[in-house]
Amino acid sequence: MKSKNRLLTLMILAASAAAATAVLNKCIKITATSKNLLTQSKSLCFKWRFGTIHYTKEGTGKPLLLIHDLTFASSGYEWSRILPLLKDHYTVYTIDLLGCGLSEKPDLTYTNFLYVQLLSDFVKSEIGHRTDIICSGASSAFAIMACNQNPELFNQLMLINPESIMASSLMPGKYSKIYKIILDLPILGTLLYHIASSKQEITEVFKQKYFYNPYSVKSAYIDTYYESAHLGNSPKSLYASTKCNYTKCNIVNALKKIDNSIYFVGGKAIENIEERAKEYQYYNSAIETSFIENTKLLPHLEHPQEVFKIIQMFFV
Repeated sequence: MKSKNRLLTLMILAASAAAATAVLNKCIKITATSKNLLTQSKSLCFKWRFGTIHYTKEGTGKPLLLIHDLTFASSGYEWSRILPLLKDHYTVYTIDLLGCGLSEKPDLTYTNFLYVQLLSDFVKSEIGHRTDIICSGASSAFAIMACNQNPELFNQLMLINPESIMASSLMPGKYSKIYKIILDLPILGTLLYHIASSKQEITEVFKQKYFYNPYSVKSAYIDTYYESAHLGNSPKSLYASTKCNYTKCNIVNALKKIDNSIYFVGGKAIENIEERAKEYQYYNSAIETSFIENTKLLPHLEHPQEVFKIIQMFFV
């Protein structure tokens, strides 16, 4: 009798804890998205087969596609400070990738191949012309793969702080499937995601990795990234996929084969960034490089004028 009572008590406590956690998760999501910072009146929609893709189109001139870094908090907002400089010279398309920003965030496993298809389909459907690309961080890998698979769609390619060849080639580890299953759990997985995507964590990433000068980090940047991390049906799905390396791909063969003009732009304050650039040049000797002083991963948000100067120098 006592054992039954204990079991019943444990079940009640477990159910109460689950209910409380579910309520907490809901409150976090509502709070994070209440400011509507990413809502744009000029936002357009591309009805892709895996979900609606939001993007903006501004300016006049030859087409230029801006592709933000691939993280759970990233969005086209990453380009907000350099966009006013670019739109006087280009027709600028700023995309929110599937699983990011205002685009749909379906509950699926995100892969490099998925994003390669998205880029190719987007250029065919929404741009309709061979386009230049500027991409940031981890997104550089699938931009390179897309250029290799569909060279007729892409022109010049600028990589801003791409991952190292080794980092972009990582494969899902021994426990990746188990970890992803845990992250996919509706209550516990969501709680773990909310811990990883907290405003405090995003602030630390900005101050330690994104910006060279931590005092340049504005609260608007943090709030917008925080909102982006919590919008949509299943924002944790991209986090689970990137964390478990499902979005990675070996780009060596593609880098060797593509004939596009490629420019490597690095934040000078990133450790070993010059060695990383040489690694890319080893596989494609035609790659040109430039480094921006006093910047880290997001020079286009911290010092947009300096990045714009490089774009004008290379994209002629």
